[in-house]
Amino acid sequence: MKSAFLALSLTGLLAATGCTTTGEPKTVMAPVSAYAATVDDGYQVPRVPIHQVPDAYHRQIVEYKTDEKPGTIIVDTKDRFLYYVLEDGKAVRYGIGVGRDGFRWSGEAYVGRRAEWPTWYPPFAMIQRQPELKEYSGGMDPGIMNPLGARALYLYRNGNDTMFRIHGNPDWTSIGQAVSSGCIRMINQDIIDLYARVDPKVRTKVIVLEG
Repeated sequence: MKSAFLALSLTGLLAATGCTTTGEPKTVMAPVSAYAATVDDGYQVPRVPIHQVPDAYHRQIVEYKTDEKPGTIIVDTKDRFLYYVLEDGKAVRYGIGVGRDGFRWSGEAYVGRRAEWPTWYPPFAMIQRQPELKEYSGGMDPGIMNPLGARALYLYRNGNDTMFRIHGNPDWTSIGQAVSSGCIRMINQDIIDLYARVDPKVRTKVIVLEG
């Protein structure tokens, strides 16, 4: 089912280009079907009413000039975009939610671990701020209401877990907002797409720009 989901995603992006006599379009939007309800590893992923999300935050292939190698992830905190760098001066751009004031960060990291339908462990500092989360100190089971959503990319520096993640989230209305405790939130359908692109055999570089 995972491969079928990715195939649908990629097919939709290619089909969206259509035919043109003026050259390749600068932007290729993902079709509405990319945000349809689906079943992933036995979990129901609800449909996202993507027409209620600003167009800028829809998954799309855009022109993107950078000296970074294809496969690099660049997070534009200020504009709420995540770029997955492609060949030929292009990137897949996703809308994201970012850390609220006092929780934002910037710099370089790398994907040190990947997980499908991860268990969520609220950090100790978060439990101190929100004591009601103590019941999940042993972990919240995977599921659509889990704050990490369908996938998580764990960000590391110098062999150490930064405790920041790029992850899915059930609340699509948080995309474009600064509401998290520093993690990068994505629509579940988008993190599934990004996760499939990240090569598990290499140390994917992640650059988080200052917001």
